[in-house]
Amino acid sequence: MAEQTTLERVRPEPIRAVPVRHPGRWVAIAVLAVLAAMFVHFLVTNDHLHWSYMVDNMFRPPIIAGVRGTILLTISSMIIGVVMGIVLAIMRLSPNPVLSGVAWVYVWFFRAVPRLVLAVLFGNLGILWSRLSLGVPFDRQIGALFGLHDFEARIFSVRAVDLLSGFIAGMLALALSEAAYMAEIVRAGIQSVDPGQMEAAEALGLSRGQALRRIVLPQAMRVIVPPTGNETIAMLKDTSLVAYTPVTTELFFQLQAVGHRTFDVTPMLVAAVLWYLFLSSILLVGQHYVERYFSRGYGRAEKARARLRDLRAETGGVITP
Repeated sequence: MAEQTTLERVRPEPIRAVPVRHPGRWVAIAVLAVLAAMFVHFLVTNDHLHWSYMVDNMFRPPIIAGVRGTILLTISSMIIGVVMGIVLAIMRLSPNPVLSGVAWVYVWFFRAVPRLVLAVLFGNLGILWSRLSLGVPFDRQIGALFGLHDFEARIFSVRAVDLLSGFIAGMLALALSEAAYMAEIVRAGIQSVDPGQMEAAEALGLSRGQALRRIVLPQAMRVIVPPTGNETIAMLKDTSLVAYTPVTTELFFQLQAVGHRTFDVTPMLVAAVLWYLFLSSILLVGQHYVERYFSRGYGRAEKARARLRDLRAETGGVITP
């Protein structure tokens, strides 16, 4: 009986946990609530926004056609940019100094030149070349040497204005610029994979191309996908730059046209903000699911599964709560 009393006296008292107070959080919430209320009041009471006029015009057929044009321009530019970026990344990592040097020069040039400058430049390429031809170079000069003044050795010839329409010029400007950024993203993703993966694949008899396609790139996608999603959203926003090419079937161009025609520009600029917010939100949701798909087997979920396997091994396959 005395021993039991001694043990009860020695046993420590239970710890009384006191939650940590964060008064700064409540102050921050109050300040943000006041700022949000002020912003909502500004949106509701400002007479220059003309909400009824904005809603009435931002869903008209020309605007919807501009939305389709923006989506098409984003998808086509990203597809070309991603494909070219993969090729350039492989060239950068090639042991061939010529291929590596050409890829480096390409990336250097298109990362240095702003996209707006490229869009305007591609829109005016018809000034530099009146016609684009495929054939023997200097064919007329060669014919003149033999007295043939009408000699032409051209397989294909087209006017630059007909080929480089505003949409094509804007798409090429955005796609070629995007390829430079995607090349660096893909290169970083490939280099994040252990070099032993490539060596093991080559030891099993796979060629370099097969190893890249089947072994390295699937593992590199976990690193490539997040910045590629960001680049896609940035591309959606950068399509507004081709309004200076000009591309008439583009969202920002059409909204600007409505604002200039009615001499009420501000509501149409707010409509552009709302449209880009809506389209970017859709891309953000898609990016989330794509990232989750390619992140399988990594992070906290994989650690939890590894811990579960360890527990099953320790308990002989039986886990009791």
